[in-house]
Amino acid sequence: MNVFLWIVQAVLAVFFGMIGVKKSTQSEDKLDATGGLSLPTLRFIGIVELAGALGLILPAATDIAPVLTPLAATGLGVVMVLAAIHHARRKELNPIAVNAVVLILAALVAWGRFGPYSF
Repeated sequence: MNVFLWIVQAVLAVFFGMIGVKKSTQSEDKLDATGGLSLPTLRFIGIVELAGALGLILPAATDIAPVLTPLAATGLGVVMVLAAIHHARRKELNPIAVNAVVLILAALVAWGRFGPYSF
């Protein structure tokens, strides 16, 4: 199970890392649509996602404050809940499915790393 959790952590880190870089660095013109969010808010979300991606891997890999790994997974789960609420208000159903899958994976990591498979 420990290897499986590492794989899920890596997949989530790549997912949030790519999205975080896109949201925090690309110009407003290159972003498809801000989704009704202001550009500073979108940049902030991107930075939070980048920090979460780093938090999923670095604390556990370096054995420096490994409790930050499940906290990062919990934080990213909260981001997914808020994203699903945002998409529901805009009546966008497809992104909600992606948010739900990512939320389940983040919750799995948080459960595993807080509980029976902690570091």
